Formats: sequence, structure tokens, C-alpha cells
Amino acid sequence: MKNILILGGSGFIGYSLYKELRPFFKTFGTFYSNIHFKKNKHFFKYDIKRNDIKNLLIKIKPSIIISSIRGPFEDQIILHDLLIKHSKKMNFKLIFLSSSNVFDSFHNYPSYEYDKTLSESKYGMFKIKIENSILRMKTKNYVIVRLPMIFGVNCPRINEMKNKMINKKPFEVFPNSIVNVNSILKLSQQIHYIINQKLNGIFHLGSTDLISHYEFFKKLAFHRKFEEIIFKQVYTMNDLRYIAVLPKENKLPNHLTITCDEVLSDSHTDKLKDGKSI
Repeated sequence: MKNILILGGSGFIGYSLYKELRPFFKTFGTFYSNIHFKKNKHFFKYDIKRNDIKNLLIKIKPSIIISSIRGPFEDQIILHDLLIKHSKKMNFKLIFLSSSNVFDSFHNYPSYEYDKTLSESKYGMFKIKIENSILRMKTKNYVIVRLPMIFGVNCPRINEMKNKMINKKPFEVFPNSIVNVNSILKLSQQIHYIINQKLNGIFHLGSTDLISHYEFFKKLAFHRKFEEIIFKQVYTMNDLRYIAVLPKENKLPNHLTITCDEVLSDSHTDKLKDGKSI
């Protein structure tokens, strides 16, 4: 049985992956500040600034590491450089969760797996730097997963919408931005499939269709019955701007694809197997 280590396993995406994978693999995760994970023997406290990742790798002996960790950008870059170095000796595969923001300088069309990356945001540039380091590894040793916005019942963006509505503050939306999205349920299944099939390379895991940022959040507010939410429409440019990632080379089977409307449904009803909301 494979040992899988999820860096950032206590986060929204990381914990959902842990719940998906733990019945099938010996799955471990890291946490930083969430004390609820202290009693879970499969979770280890990890401080990206202070702890040596090598000690954790020696203890767990993972065959796969999924990186969904958060923290200061420079510390994350150092961590991933160490993971790349250690992977040569310890022989594990690195699955890096990247972002559609690696293409946020391109406005006129959606982006595909092997398009050139270029970003005008600090977040996008930081993700590109880690991607470029990983791309120097042997292809069999890495998976880069580029993600659009991910939604689930208690995801950060929905919580932000709810808080804005309660406090009667406007929630910013971008009518000219064309995006795609994904649900945490479908993403977890997609990552599981990539692991099972021993796939490598770059994957774009977003909905098959595109939608304007404003239109999606307007539909989401309707689904969640956020009737009192105030939208502030922000126009960053006159023309349409695409921030969407679509697959061309590395496509998954049809049952693992999702549409924007299906993301909305998942974000309204998704449950973990133990009955708790994500």
C-alpha cells in the first residue's frame, strides 16, 4: 500500500483529499495551527519556517507527496526546492497543486497545459517559480495540477460571501472576467484517479464550460439563498479577460469532468462520508 503525505492536510483542499484517499492508501497529513488534528495519529504538526521536512519524510517514507500547503511565498519556494532534492534520493512522486493564476497575464483566451506561463500577480509569479523548478524533474516524478476556483459547502469563498452579507458589505465580482471552476468533491476524485492510474505531467482540472465571474457568483448566491448579498461590479478592463484552464493533452474520462452548474450543485449539497459538511 502506498504511503501518501499531504502537506497542508488540515486545509480546505488538503483535508478533502485526505478523506477521499484514506480508505485506499496509508494517508498522512500536516497541520500548523488547527488543534483538532492533534489527536489524529495520521497528522503531524509542521511549521514551514522551523521544521526540517526531511525528518517527516524519513518517518513517513511517502511514495507520493501532495503539496497543498500555505505559508509565506519564499518559505514555500525553499520547501519545494528541498522536496525536489529529496525526491531523487527517496524516490517519491510530487503532486503540486498550482493555480490558473500562472496565466493571468493572458487575457484573450483560455489556457491549456503546455501554453507558456506568464503572470502579472505576485501569487501567479510565485506559483510559476515552483512550477519551473518541478519541470526540471523527470516527468515520471511529478504531477502539476493547475486549479481554477474550488468550491464546496464551507469553502473560503462561500464563507467570505456569507460574512460580507451578514455585515452588509459589498462582495466584489468581475463581469468581464471569464473563468471556469471546480468542486472539491470532483477535484478529490480527479486526484484519486491520477494517483491510481500513475499519471504524470500537467493537468488542468476545471469545468468543461466557461462563465463570467459575476454570473457564477450570482448563481451561487441564488443556490445558497444569499438573498441580501450586495454585489460590487468591478471592471478592470474594457474587453473580456479569460482566467480559465482547460485540458487539451491530458484529458480525464467523462465521468470525472464537471460543468459550472454541477459545481453549483456540489457546493450546495456536498457531504463527507462521515456526515460532516466540507
